[in-house]
Parts: sequence; C-alpha cells; structure tokens
Amino acid sequence: MSALAGEAGVSHSTAHSWLSVLESSYLVHLLPPYYQNFGKRLVKSPKLYFLDVGLACWLLGICSADTLALHPLRGALFESLVVSEFIKARYNKGLSADLYFWRDNNGVEADLLFESGAKLQPVEIKSGSTVTSDYIKAGQRAGRFATGETEPPWLMYGGDESYERSGLKVIGWRDVVKWV
Repeated sequence: MSALAGEAGVSHSTAHSWLSVLESSYLVHLLPPYYQNFGKRLVKSPKLYFLDVGLACWLLGICSADTLALHPLRGALFESLVVSEFIKARYNKGLSADLYFWRDNNGVEADLLFESGAKLQPVEIKSGSTVTSDYIKAGQRAGRFATGETEPPWLMYGGDESYERSGLKVIGWRDVVKWV
C-alpha cells in the first residue's frame, strides 16, 4: 500500500480509502495471501487485480489485440482476467470468493489457490497461447509448496485446448468457468 501511495503522491490513508472505494465498486480485488501453517518466510501482502480487464486496458492505452499482444503487462492483465473469471464464477454458483495466492521469499508461487474439499488447489496462470516446458515447470513448482496437502496443480493458459500433461491439468482460458 505504501508503494501505491508513493506512486500516486498521496498519503497511505488516502490510498487506502481510494482502494476501498474501488473494491466496494467491484473494480478491483485484493487477493489475499494464503499463509496458514507454512511458516514465516512467505509474502503476506495482497495482490491487486482489476476485475474489469477492459477498463485496465483502456487506462493503459491498449486499444487493440495487436497492442495487447506486445504490451509488457500482457501477462498481468491475463492473470487479472483469469482471477476475475474465477471470482465471478464462484459468486454465480453462490460460493464466496475464498481465493488466495501463495508466494515464498524465493519467488516460488501459486498464482491462485483455493480449497477443494480438505485439500488446496494450486493454479499457475500463463498468458501464452502455447504451453512451453517453462510453463510446465512453473505449474509443477506451484504444486510443490505443500506436498500431500494439495490437489494436482492446474495450468491455465492463453490457448484453447484443455488436456493433461506431466501431472498437470492444462486448461485453456475459455474453459476457466468449467473448472471453478
């Protein structure tokens, strides 16, 4: 929050108030970290996501698919899209959002995490339309943080096909709501 306030040139309390208005208006969502029973070497600050990715693109001056394809924030925008679709799908099913992320101080992370029965479901999110070996490795790392307590990890990506590969459920972005 302090970094956000500094970037905007306002006090911490002003930034917090503005952010509360954006959250209440469902324009942004603060995704909390999941840190139960995993020790103290974890990132405990929430991640900020725009729930209206079209508005975020407009604010960034992205007006075409070609511009988006080359934009340095494409990955972050795609991650926002997937997180917002998860939130909306859960609300539409009468569920609370109860979504989290997990990241340790070494940068190992699960972009999205939710409870699935008694276990946790880690999700790695990648914007590329082709699944690469780096995506597979990232997805596998996302599932290693709490061995025995997680479901096999999911890899949500910018492609169209859904299938299993190397112990991962690879899920195309259009199928996100089917898996919530």
